[in-house]
Amino acid sequence: MKQIRWMFLLLFCSYFLFGNCANKTEVTGKLLRDTDLLDTVQYYTFNYFWDGAEEMSGMARERYNENGIYPENDKHIVTTGGTGFGLMAILSGIKRGYITDEQGLARFEKIVSFLEKADRFHGVYPHWLNGETGKVKPFSLKDDGGDLVETAFLMQGLLAVHQFYADGSAKEREIAARIDKLWKEVEWDWYCNNQPVLFWHWSQNYGWEMNFPVRGFNECLIMYVLAAASPTHGVSEEVYHQGWAENGDIVSPHKTEGLSLNLRYQGTDAGPLFWAHYSFLGLNPNGLKDRYADYFEEMKNYTLINRAYCIRNPKGYKGYGANCWGLTASYSVNGYSGHAPNENSDLGVIAPTAALSSIVYTPKESMEVMHHLYDMRSKLFGKYGFYDAFSETAGWFPKSYLAIDQGPIAVMIENYRSGFLWDLFMSHPDVKNGLNKLDFNVVK
Repeated sequence: MKQIRWMFLLLFCSYFLFGNCANKTEVTGKLLRDTDLLDTVQYYTFNYFWDGAEEMSGMARERYNENGIYPENDKHIVTTGGTGFGLMAILSGIKRGYITDEQGLARFEKIVSFLEKADRFHGVYPHWLNGETGKVKPFSLKDDGGDLVETAFLMQGLLAVHQFYADGSAKEREIAARIDKLWKEVEWDWYCNNQPVLFWHWSQNYGWEMNFPVRGFNECLIMYVLAAASPTHGVSEEVYHQGWAENGDIVSPHKTEGLSLNLRYQGTDAGPLFWAHYSFLGLNPNGLKDRYADYFEEMKNYTLINRAYCIRNPKGYKGYGANCWGLTASYSVNGYSGHAPNENSDLGVIAPTAALSSIVYTPKESMEVMHHLYDMRSKLFGKYGFYDAFSETAGWFPKSYLAIDQGPIAVMIENYRSGFLWDLFMSHPDVKNGLNKLDFNVVK
């Protein structure tokens, strides 16, 4: 019955996407009811990680271009962090009936089998892997080894899958056990480089030359929580408080766009919106607090600041407004850029993932954007949902996707609808221990 339901939904969505939409107002007075639109967007975005996955590994492709042109010949390159997001998207696909339980388990077995043989560096995966061979593809000259941040995103997804299967059939418990082994082999403590802080990169060829100690606040909170949570290679709470929080200097109360924030954001008043997404795909921000912040309230205001800046629109870009906002790292008119709510970083480029993945913080405001962007679907929506980014000012509407931007859309829509992925991840006993170790308060 689930498969029949989603065959019907696919036909329904295809009509509204690509058919004659002249009678769309006869449906509800707007394009689609909220529930129908959420179903449509979640389903198409999930498919990036299902139909769009790299064939041999089952992993998430780093990018997908609808025109089939890959100037760097990298269609087969997969992303470890993006795959972590994709694992959670696939879990949501099982829950929603987009795929069967058997199909989901088979895909997870394929991915885990690939990861067991792929390049690792002290248990840590690189940013990119060749999906056909499992060998590292350097992200940059010296970034050819372990990437602790991308590995944290991958482990976030794997631990959610673990919890989904931990009490299942013998076959399901087997995949959970294999995931547990990968999790316990990550040497978080080794990536401290004998200092009270976690380092982002290590290379077998260049050692610690990237020299990137990770300090907050940015997208890396999940890395510190998982490093503290590891039962085999865990780090002390000192690493979190001295490294990430810089002995309390992470606290920097300030106002921007008339809204209050409590944390320091890397020298800016507020950064790109993915900082509010990546760690909180699994970490439930509702009621999540430590000595530095109330993370739901912080991320809600952080999102509203991004929206308020776009409404104020100091650079006068076309299209910006209450129904079209969202600055984050994405494709840009010239390459790739970390768009953020300040005049130096705002290039007139809106990324759908920014507002849509913020739906857990700003449901009303994010739904307004979703409806508006869907109204523009002839330019913005393709086989895997909304394209990565666009600029009305530049007349720039590329038909391309990035895994790390698609994943949060599907995951956060599910968390908004049911809290399903939050519930899975937060139920892992090691995660509970890590949060307790770092003195987090969580919703029981």
